[in-house]
Amino acid sequence: MKLEEGIVRFLEHLEIERNASKLTVRNYRHYLEVLLTYLQASGIMEPTLGDINQETIRKFRLYLSRLPGLRGIMKSVTQGYYVIAIRSFLKWLVRNDFQVMQPEKIEVPKNAEHSLKFLDEDQIGRLLSQPILSTKIGLRDRAILELLFSTGLRVSEAVALNRDQINLESREFGVVGKGGKARVVFVSQQAAMLIDRYIKSRVDRYKPLFIRFGGKKDVASSDEELRLSARSIQRLVKHYVRQAKIPVDATPHTLRHSMATDLLRSGADLRSVQELLGHRNIATTQIYTHVTDSRLREVHQKYHLGNREKKI
Repeated sequence: MKLEEGIVRFLEHLEIERNASKLTVRNYRHYLEVLLTYLQASGIMEPTLGDINQETIRKFRLYLSRLPGLRGIMKSVTQGYYVIAIRSFLKWLVRNDFQVMQPEKIEVPKNAEHSLKFLDEDQIGRLLSQPILSTKIGLRDRAILELLFSTGLRVSEAVALNRDQINLESREFGVVGKGGKARVVFVSQQAAMLIDRYIKSRVDRYKPLFIRFGGKKDVASSDEELRLSARSIQRLVKHYVRQAKIPVDATPHTLRHSMATDLLRSGADLRSVQELLGHRNIATTQIYTHVTDSRLREVHQKYHLGNREKKI
């Protein structure tokens, strides 16, 4: 099979069978088409699946390492995205009985560990208190911040919410997250109160839970045209973070991290947090185990024999 045809079929698999998001499909298309273009530029005018071998991948990775990035050469983490896409492509080919290179032979580049960004209790309090509740924008923004911290929703999940989707009496609702994984999320009393107040303040009948204010809103405007975008929520979070003078470059995802951290510090188990966040693999949730580190000193201080008072 020609490589180009294989890529098309793999992308269709992601879209139809894996229910991958449009962004995921777009990214995988980009990574694999760069490989296709590289092979063609290397003299293989019509690459086949058999042209993907260890030597080809070695040269392709060398090529990637020399490509310019936003700041100098392409970062290792970005190069890793290409490798992951190729491995996923090869795994799909193997499952469909194509004779291709084993994906396990390709190693994903290791990246330096980055510290997880989250806000502590004081910072969360300062952030949530920034929007002015006497304005319709402030009330909406406070509801957004409360909901993100309360539920740990991804920004894309929050954007997609409709006003009739949230049950404010039971304070829970269902969402479909990454990879089509469904889960139930729970709303805190504080968040439910703010969301209820925000919804009651609206006089429109538009479906989206969070809509933009300002600009032209006429009878020709559709619900989707008025739905607040992910970029808008990212901007408003950064705005209030700066306003609260919080020394963290926080994003909506930081509030997701903060929610998980808060639960674990309060005694929640890792498996429950995994379900609340919608992680497929417990290993993904384990990035939050850093929060137990602060308890280790307390445990050592309290229980270790060498810390007990004794006369010398």
